[in-house]
Amino acid sequence: MRFFPKGFRDETYLAWERDYKWETHQRWEEALNRDEFRRLLDQRQDAEIAARAVRTEQRSRHSMIFSFEKMALRDALKSAAGARAFAIGLYDFLHGSGSDKARFVAWCETVAALPRKQTRVLTWPLVTVFGFIAQPDKHLFLKPMVTKIAAQKYGFEFEYQSKPNWETYASLLEFAATIRRDLRDMKPRDMIDLQSFMWVQGSSEYD
Repeated sequence: MRFFPKGFRDETYLAWERDYKWETHQRWEEALNRDEFRRLLDQRQDAEIAARAVRTEQRSRHSMIFSFEKMALRDALKSAAGARAFAIGLYDFLHGSGSDKARFVAWCETVAALPRKQTRVLTWPLVTVFGFIAQPDKHLFLKPMVTKIAAQKYGFEFEYQSKPNWETYASLLEFAATIRRDLRDMKPRDMIDLQSFMWVQGSSEYD
């Protein structure tokens, strides 16, 4: 409230934190909504799926992943096998059957198995960014350092492990649910608002 007196409806908040993330989600819906994703997958246009996913994130006004993660992902998706695994794995994570836990674990395993040239692909930002962009009503983006600081300041016991895993992601979702309950009078709309709240708490930009 010090930075954004009108909370999640504050014009500065919208300009600094929310609008560009929502616009990135809208671009995802144009490029890879469920029906379009399924159509491309059935036609085995795996490289096109990978290109659209990467391009959507890169067009965000503020990139959500580091440059070394972008390079690792581009390297991993250059081969046909890498693009195929990524396309199937991401579709199943977003739209597949099974529990949230099973789908998340399978997605982490997919990312871990992608071809690797130098830098590892399995990082928290990479395994959470596409879910957050595609389904901000359900999935949350994890920047480890900022989120750990935010949880500490908030008094939430965040069960963090550096290697992506379900227990940490479930703890992150519970952190978001706790914030949503505590701030219900401020009416956070979705995970974009909740992630932005965490960012303001933990980022040095808001010291």
